Amino acid sequence: MKTIQKTAIALAASGLFATAAFAADTPTNPEDAGSPISANVTVTNDYRYRGITQSNYQPAIQGGFDYAHESGFYIGNWNSTISWVGNTTSGSVSAPIEMDFYGGFKKELIAPGFASDFGVLQYYYPSKDQYSAMLNPNSTELYAAQNFTLGPLTGFVKLSYAVTTLFGIPNSAGSMYPDLTVNYDTGFWGLTANAHVGYQYVAGQPASTGGINQTENNISYTDWKLGVIKDFGSGLALSASYVATNANPVCWNTYSGSPLGTPNSAAGRGGAVVALTKTF
Repeated sequence: MKTIQKTAIALAASGLFATAAFAADTPTNPEDAGSPISANVTVTNDYRYRGITQSNYQPAIQGGFDYAHESGFYIGNWNSTISWVGNTTSGSVSAPIEMDFYGGFKKELIAPGFASDFGVLQYYYPSKDQYSAMLNPNSTELYAAQNFTLGPLTGFVKLSYAVTTLFGIPNSAGSMYPDLTVNYDTGFWGLTANAHVGYQYVAGQPASTGGINQTENNISYTDWKLGVIKDFGSGLALSASYVATNANPVCWNTYSGSPLGTPNSAAGRGGAVVALTKTF
């Protein structure tokens, strides 16, 4: 059975939306990949997740580990430095790290090069202080993805569904994020072009309130990116992308990094993201 390798270039293709990486790149056959265990480390000028900066437009260090069994089951952990948790209005809770734990099943059920992926992802933000019920950013999502390979064109379509509140947003259980990522191997100098589009639907938000939503609920938004990746070989890849959203800057801002605080600067404005990834 053909394998989908978890390489640096594959991680870089989806790494700007970093926790999406495992859905696209976990090997379907770890024996073909050389080992059932892999690791990765990334240095980036800005950690963007679903188009929203998690590091206040500052550099971040990221890394994780994965184990993929030949049966198709896998588990993993991915981590990144962040800044938005702790920038809440109270300032009493600080979590400088995002920790993601995930597990699932991935297999080429349709045909070689077309792997189906089903799993669960836990976002965890460790803090020495206790989160309030309204501001707890820890979230759990279920996801389903279909990968595809058509010659030099690869990618995946994916749907993520929040079974808990989403990143501390009140009444947001049931939020969804459908997205599409496409990569094209140019065959020139180890370059791969890639594109992404996704829509973050936030459930449970009133049509009109006071506070941050003065007119209508426009907390949901679309994000997209266009980029290119250079594969240096030996598990090393450099990616450069332009990332943008139409997220309401009143709802999504760098004071809180989530729609819970007073606006300071738009957290989803367009910008360049450069990342260097190494896989082991």
